[in-house]
Amino acid sequence: RRGARHSSLIRSSDMEVLRLLVLPALCAAYGTARAPSGRHASRLAVDPAMAATTAFDLKAYMEEKRVYTEEALDASLRSTCSQTDLIVESMRYSLLAGGKRVRPMLCLAATEMLGGDISVATPTAVSLEMIHTMSLIHDDLPAMDNDDFRRGKPTNHVLYGDDVAILAGDAMLSTAFEYVAANTKGVAAERVVQVLRMLGESVGPMGLAGGQVMDLKCEGQPDVGIDTLQWIHTYKTAALLKAAVCCGAALAGASDEDLARCETYANKIGLAFQVADDILDVTASTEELGKTAGKDLDADKTTYPKLLGLDRSREVARELVDEAKAALEPYGERAAPLLGLADYIISRSN
Repeated sequence: RRGARHSSLIRSSDMEVLRLLVLPALCAAYGTARAPSGRHASRLAVDPAMAATTAFDLKAYMEEKRVYTEEALDASLRSTCSQTDLIVESMRYSLLAGGKRVRPMLCLAATEMLGGDISVATPTAVSLEMIHTMSLIHDDLPAMDNDDFRRGKPTNHVLYGDDVAILAGDAMLSTAFEYVAANTKGVAAERVVQVLRMLGESVGPMGLAGGQVMDLKCEGQPDVGIDTLQWIHTYKTAALLKAAVCCGAALAGASDEDLARCETYANKIGLAFQVADDILDVTASTEELGKTAGKDLDADKTTYPKLLGLDRSREVARELVDEAKAALEPYGERAAPLLGLADYIISRSN
């Protein structure tokens, strides 16, 4: 009888087991006759966000979505005549050069969190990586960051020349919008237009391009403060991450309240992403990064370590991720991939 009784308890939900077995055992160990209640209960309460992240296999999820994304990217871009072979080759070289594929993952994870179908969001996930790739091609040019390596390989302009690299980036950007418009199925047209608007904003003056201009103009300037630095990276870095999360959510039918929570989450992880990048630029090697280390220091850029020091920069990154995760608490375990990706963003090595 005793064994049957315990067997039925084990078959109940995890939280019920915690309430009926674990907490009373802890109380007995400390000489308490009953489980704690009221304000004392909160000391032993399980944080749902922590529990979801702990139980969730982020490594497996990221690999699954990386493979899925790579297949979608490969299928998205083909030359249709001999005259386009060179530019498409240049575009594919950078688009398929590897990478973490964080932006597509964020898009797909947001869709899943709100109960959507990732096949509906896949064209947008591809588009986000196209936009990101365009930014890398242009960012590496001699007129901008002037880098010869990206993801451990020669940059686009090193292989194809500045002229073709510029045009490949231009073509990648326009193809990104065309791909969403032509391939998004099974969702209302209003949602597709909403996605196109968010993607457009992410790369414009109040997005990637505007942030990059400010970043360039602030190089070597001694009076750049933390507010300016945050403005730069809210738009240069966080804007596209915000588009990734919010587009994925919108395609799943997100409400205005859902989108507001997603925007908060994405802005926080976007800034955290840049803080982590700034830290890695001064702590990791060229081999680890897959691009030239120490470039920010050589260009006399304003960075978080430069203004705050390494230790405080690490603290800021952690604080931003904690705030990001708090924004998704209402979604419980459904948010586990996004919670895990937030942690990954500041724990990565490249």
